[in-house]
Amino acid sequence: MDNLISFAIAASIIVFFLIYYLRGEKKRDAEARAAAERGSLRSDGPQSQHPQIDANYCIGCAACTTVCPEGDVLAMMGGKAMIVNGYKCIGHSLCADVCPVGAITMVMAKPGVSADLAVLNSQQETTIRNLFIAGELSGLALIKNAINQGRNCVDTIAARMTASNTSRPNGEALDLIIVGAGPAGISASLRAIEKKLNYLTIEEGEVGGTVSKYPRQKLVMTSPVEFPMYGKFKKMELSKEELLSFWSHVLQRNEFHCRKGEKVEHIEKGADGVFAVTTPKGTYRARFVILALGKTGSPRKLGVKGEDLSKVMYRLIEADHYVNKKIMVIGGGDSAVEAAMGLAFQVGNSVTLSYRQGSFSRIKDRNSQRLNECVRKGKLKVIFNSNPVEFTKDEVILEVADKTQRIPNDYVWIFAGGEPPTAFLKKIGVELGSQDLTSQGKQAKKETEAELVPAR
Repeated sequence: MDNLISFAIAASIIVFFLIYYLRGEKKRDAEARAAAERGSLRSDGPQSQHPQIDANYCIGCAACTTVCPEGDVLAMMGGKAMIVNGYKCIGHSLCADVCPVGAITMVMAKPGVSADLAVLNSQQETTIRNLFIAGELSGLALIKNAINQGRNCVDTIAARMTASNTSRPNGEALDLIIVGAGPAGISASLRAIEKKLNYLTIEEGEVGGTVSKYPRQKLVMTSPVEFPMYGKFKKMELSKEELLSFWSHVLQRNEFHCRKGEKVEHIEKGADGVFAVTTPKGTYRARFVILALGKTGSPRKLGVKGEDLSKVMYRLIEADHYVNKKIMVIGGGDSAVEAAMGLAFQVGNSVTLSYRQGSFSRIKDRNSQRLNECVRKGKLKVIFNSNPVEFTKDEVILEVADKTQRIPNDYVWIFAGGEPPTAFLKKIGVELGSQDLTSQGKQAKKETEAELVPAR
């Protein structure tokens, strides 16, 4: 009898914990599905390097879901790891490193996305000889990658110049023009100084503005990163303010040659092999060019007073990093509506969506339905027929039906469209497609290797 009672007690305990476990699994699955739904609302999936999970090998240990610095990119669903917020993934690859059974490999984005990337060889060179791409535009979003690629491109260029052992084509041509002064552009500029190249960096905005407009409050890195001439940043997290402080040190260098406020409109390679880089203020000539533009292209600005404030941004990645804030989203397309809804569901946020027209006419049906539901529940407020006239540190000033409204504000996101970098790449003749080497890319690689062999 005692054994029977003990068995019954043990069985009851096992059943209790089994029910508890199953309820927990059901809850986790529900949370994962909800995250996946939010992710599908925000984007069509990963936009660059991301994990690919082989469910046949996944043992459901959940190690990958806890190690990612970006948060809930991965989640457990049905006992297997799955991508639920692909738009957040920027390719840290820690999930692949920690997987004990090798079920995760890092791959590039789906073909529809990678088709918009430039074809590059192993030296980051495009199908146009001596024209390189560094940073996010290459398909890898990590700051560490951008810094390394900017530095490595200049090393390749310096090696080519040494191997060719020829003088400059003429007195007016530079050795190198760097387009963009973000992490890749800064790294390339500093390496050019180290290599004593005659270079120029061209940035359409402000050098500091490149990072101050970055949508991340914290820039997470998986390992220390090293800038030429300055050594390593050993911290695993950097704030925008810390990078801006570093930028200011760079700007104080006499050797840092940067033309700010100039947008490169066209690049053309001449018969003599020298590039003509054209901006509204003139044309510059150089033997080599590095494009460090970033992947999002040039956002269309409104020309509103105060738009240069660091709180004004044009791209949203992690809505969950912004809580208990007063937020204004400006725009009437799917990007604006999705950003507004994503921010509205974060804890304590007060979100206002401003649109210059009287109704939304170009958004997806599902976004229209969800937006109406958000408004009905008081999650966000929509102000039609409104235009911003000024951004201040603490407010947004709107003109609504010929009247002025002052709305308390911490952050502003503007979604007014812009020129994607792919349009510019096509314009200057860069081939787009898979990252695998095409015949042109392979030929460029062969030429590079041949050129780097010292002349006998």
